[in-house]
Amino acid sequence: MDLESILQTIFNFENYGELLVLVQNSIWAGAVLGLLGGLVGTFVMKRDLAFAVHGISELSFAGAAFALLIGADIIFGSLIGSVAAAVLLGFMGVRARDKNSIIGVIMPFGLGLGILFLALYEGRAANKFGLLTGQIVSVDSVQLQVLAGTAVVVMAALVAIWRPLSFASVDPEMAEARGVPVRGLAIGFMVLLGVSVALSIQIVGALLVLALLITPAAAALRVTTSPRLVVLLSVLFAMTATVGGILLALGSRIPISPYVTTLSFLIYVVCRIIGRVRANRGLNGRVSRDQPAGAL
Repeated sequence: MDLESILQTIFNFENYGELLVLVQNSIWAGAVLGLLGGLVGTFVMKRDLAFAVHGISELSFAGAAFALLIGADIIFGSLIGSVAAAVLLGFMGVRARDKNSIIGVIMPFGLGLGILFLALYEGRAANKFGLLTGQIVSVDSVQLQVLAGTAVVVMAALVAIWRPLSFASVDPEMAEARGVPVRGLAIGFMVLLGVSVALSIQIVGALLVLALLITPAAAALRVTTSPRLVVLLSVLFAMTATVGGILLALGSRIPISPYVTTLSFLIYVVCRIIGRVRANRGLNGRVSRDQPAGAL
């Protein structure tokens, strides 16, 4: 089988317009999650919580798998698991070494529980697979309303604590000396992060949630140091990856998550190249200015 035949087997855009109408809720959900992920992701990078996102996603996956097993709402189960993990990390992970060791314990435990619950589940295999890799047609009107409403609450809470959280993220010792409730902010943000992870799982899946909550913000930090521009670019990159991944997956047999992760990765690579070029130009410019006039 040649490359053209393989591509024709994977991609089929013949009825793309008709299918596009059927997944409007998923597209809106992807845009909402992109906005939420871009905002939350900036603080994930500032607070060095990339590893924590992975740990929270494992328990979120376990909660969603348990809800699937007992016939409960998957989003609710995912929320319970992720918030429980986030609160645990917020209370126990004070020092970086303790935090990483706790996450290292939580990750295999959560993943093992999730696999156990999926093994006991006797329903459709697509439901099991969707928890891991995301689903494109799983968002109905009620789920979209719940997702959008919850996302609005999370973003409103994040905006309310934005300034003190930024201060505590950059210089926690100074912030604590100034009377900023550093520990309370840490726990509060971990709860918001847990909710964000739970909401993201139904679109991109438990195993690839990092592409939504980490990669866009990491890419933005490669091209700018402006706090406002980092937030704007992070949101733009996250929405591009999520909505773009849905639109590409719609005409393909491949699940949505590979498209989301690939778009996120490509954005990051491009931003990293841009950042490296700018750094080299800046270094060459400084060398030229510092070079004595008669040195050549």
